[in-house]
Order: sequence, then structure tokens, then C-alpha cells
Amino acid sequence: MSAENHAIQTVERLLEVLDLDATQARTTEDIFTGSSHPMPSGRIYGGQVLAQALLAAERTLPEDRAVHSMHGYFLRPGDADQGITIAVDRIHDGRSFSTRRTQAYQNGVPIFSMIASFQDADPGVEHAEPMPPGIPAPEDLVPDEDRVQGLPAGTARMLSDRAADIRHVDSPLYLPGDDERVARQAVWMRLRAPLPDDQRLHRAALAYLSDMTIQESILRAHGVFWSLPGLKVASLDHAMWWHRPARVDEWLLYLQESPNARGGRGLATGRIYTRDGDLVASVAQEIMIRVPEEQPRS
Repeated sequence: MSAENHAIQTVERLLEVLDLDATQARTTEDIFTGSSHPMPSGRIYGGQVLAQALLAAERTLPEDRAVHSMHGYFLRPGDADQGITIAVDRIHDGRSFSTRRTQAYQNGVPIFSMIASFQDADPGVEHAEPMPPGIPAPEDLVPDEDRVQGLPAGTARMLSDRAADIRHVDSPLYLPGDDERVARQAVWMRLRAPLPDDQRLHRAALAYLSDMTIQESILRAHGVFWSLPGLKVASLDHAMWWHRPARVDEWLLYLQESPNARGGRGLATGRIYTRDGDLVASVAQEIMIRVPEEQPRS
């Protein structure tokens, strides 16, 4: 299979996962169902359920009322081999804003809970933090899957089969490296093949990508890498603010930093820019992180 056809297939699989089914079941909520990507760990990727919850909420609103913020909590690990039921509660519809509460369920219990706000396009004051200069272009960087050797076969396959082309400015954190221990990093990202023009789909896909790599600013500060034996990481919550429209099938720069880690938790924040320097979105996530203690040398 050619590289181009492989890229198209990875994005088509993502679109299938994001294509939710509306059911005829009704309580006081709108009910949708969906499926998951297979994952080496067997757990649902958090960005996937973020995107699905957002799309379910968007399906209950006019197309011109777009999400501007969401706050979600990961409540339980999801099983990637099981289907997902998503319930949307239409909390409020005002003249300019709407609010939705969305919960994703498996086996009758919630695995993710989100509240999101939506707004009609409205003029107003405008400013944005500029994109910093001097960051290498994505074409000058090697895709992550071509920079790591020695990973387990399942993890290596996941990197090459994912819908996103991710390129770290510094070394990827899948294996130990010699990079400086700093609580920040920069990543270029885009989907491997074009998406339809529907901005709702691009906003959801941006949420999907926003959960990818943001935890690494915390790990990088302590010289920790993903394949470290005994490392335990789990996302606790995720917040996101959409500022401007963007296409996720074009290069986006994700700047990430961690202002704090304490008590087995780490906080990471991020800003997402278009290649032209437009600030597209801001992100914040807190994770549980447990790093194994170094064993005393004999």
C-alpha cells in the first residue's frame, strides 16, 4: 500500500469513529452511540471521547452556534473493545449562548463527563498572544514514527497507524533521550489526509489532537519517558477554549508547558497556532503521574 493510501485510510478510520449514530431512545436527553479505535493498552484514547462528546453536543445545536469552551473530567478508563453511549442534556439555550452537558457511558456507568458552551458569531475586542519566533518548520522535522526504534511492536504500529502526523521539535518522549529537563515543548501536528469542510468536524478533530502529547511537558521536566517501567499516567480533566477557526488537515503548532506538579498530579497548558501565527485554541489538562522510585544500586 502506498504511503498516500495509508494516510487516507488512517483518517477514514478516524471519521468512522467520529460518525456517531443517533438512537430513537429518548429520556430527557439526546442519545448517541459510537465506537472506538483499537489501542495497544485496551483503553480508549481520551481525545477520542472528547471529540465524540463534543460532536454529540453540536448535533443538538444550529450549525452557526459554535463551541467556544469545554471542561471535562475523565471518570473511568474506557474499554476500546466496547461501544460508547453518549447522552446530551440541553441545559440552556439563550439568545447568543447555549450550554450542554454531555456524558459518555459504558456498561451503564459514566466514563467521561463534559460541560460545554456555544456561541453565535459576534464582533468584539480582539487580541492574542503572538506565536514565538525561531521554531523549525514541520518540513524540517522528521515524523515521530521515523525517529523511534526499539519500541514494542504494538506501540510502533500505533504511531504509524494513527491519523495524526506528529513532529516533535525536540526528541519524542517514547524512549529516553538526552534533551534538557525543561517543563515545555513544541509539537507540529496535522491529520494525514484532508477532512471535509465542516467546521464542526474540524473543531472536534482539534479536541482529538489536543489530548495528544500535552502531558509531555510534565514528563520532560523530570526526564521521564513513556516506556519507563512502572510509570503510571492518567488524564484527570481537560479544558479547552476555541478562539478562531482552523483546519486540522493543515499544520498547527502546539506549544505546551507545565507550571506545576505536586501530590502525584501535574498541570499542563497549551496554545495552538496556525502556521501563519493565528492563535486557534488554548488547552489545560491535569494528570495523575506516578514515577517509580529509583532502586538503590547494589
